[in-house]
Amino acid sequence: MRWDHLSGDEAAAGTTPALFGTDAVTRTFDTPGFRGITFHEIRARSIINRVPGASRMPFEWTVNPYRGCSHACVYCFARKTHSYLDLDTGIDFDSQIVVKTNAPELLRRELASPRWQGQHIAMGTNVDCYQRAEGRYQLMPGILGALRDHANPFSILTKGSLILRDLELLRQAARVTDVSVALSVGFTDSGLWRSVEPGTPSPETRLAVCRTLRENGLPPTVLMAPVLPFLSDSPEQLRATVRAVAGAGAASITPLVLHLRPGAREWYMAWLGRHHPHLVRRYEALYAGGAYAPKWYQRRVTRQVHEFATEFGCGPMRDGGARRFRQSEEPGPDRPGITPGRASGGVPGPARPHDAAPSRAPSRTAGNTQLTLL
Repeated sequence: MRWDHLSGDEAAAGTTPALFGTDAVTRTFDTPGFRGITFHEIRARSIINRVPGASRMPFEWTVNPYRGCSHACVYCFARKTHSYLDLDTGIDFDSQIVVKTNAPELLRRELASPRWQGQHIAMGTNVDCYQRAEGRYQLMPGILGALRDHANPFSILTKGSLILRDLELLRQAARVTDVSVALSVGFTDSGLWRSVEPGTPSPETRLAVCRTLRENGLPPTVLMAPVLPFLSDSPEQLRATVRAVAGAGAASITPLVLHLRPGAREWYMAWLGRHHPHLVRRYEALYAGGAYAPKWYQRRVTRQVHEFATEFGCGPMRDGGARRFRQSEEPGPDRPGITPGRASGGVPGPARPHDAAPSRAPSRTAGNTQLTLL
């Protein structure tokens, strides 16, 4: 395992070149939920990571408490990041999980730094912060608590139902800063789900999470991601998924067509050859130009989804970004530590009006057909 001098997708401002210390602890747990998974517990040297300038992501800063993901989605674009650790991008990505055990305390310290200006932080954009490991390590409550206490705006993208465990923390944070939650539901076909996303909660479970969040005043957006060419992209399949998402009370829905970066491409194409060999040549032709499907294909899918969304009253995300919300409830004696209008670094400051435009990094997706989160 290569820890020292790690660079690439997680180069954080103001840190030393090595992101992890050398005191990693490796653990395995002989329980059904963790069987076959190895956890590498490390102490990170930074936790707020700056997204490289060349990235097409519409945000600038991220927090990733884990590397590798037991959701085992065969298409996951983050697979390439495991190669930076001298691990393979297939089985190792699914079963060798790096856990940044000091993430909550480190985040609290970095948020308090005079250098931090309170920018929006995105989570779940590399690997899912509510994957199975979170049930054991419970890093997210501390992370959310730090963001709440510093009134720092943030967003979460997840397939994990464990987010409901932290519902009250999300509600508390939404009272003092801009918060957005997005769920990923690419399709509702149960057979396809079991094959392509074997470690995730079912689409039905994710839609139930959507309903619960909405009922608690936190209506999530849904990324219909990824739409899989020739597997989940027929008009009938798209309409069924949009109808289910709208019925779950999503605030909006935006489709994202599968893209195949190096690392993910090899793993996905191997899966395709085993399960749908008749589609291999069609994929090779469709993705001959690179990691992304042709613009004409993306536009066709997007147009169809938007038409169905209009039919069922669930529109697209504005500007391609996740919807942010503020709750109007004021903190009470049962909500200690919440101070509306706290500026970054914990210094009390004026509260921004609820209808003011949320702060966000300049969009990196101008002119693109769709976002590239998944």
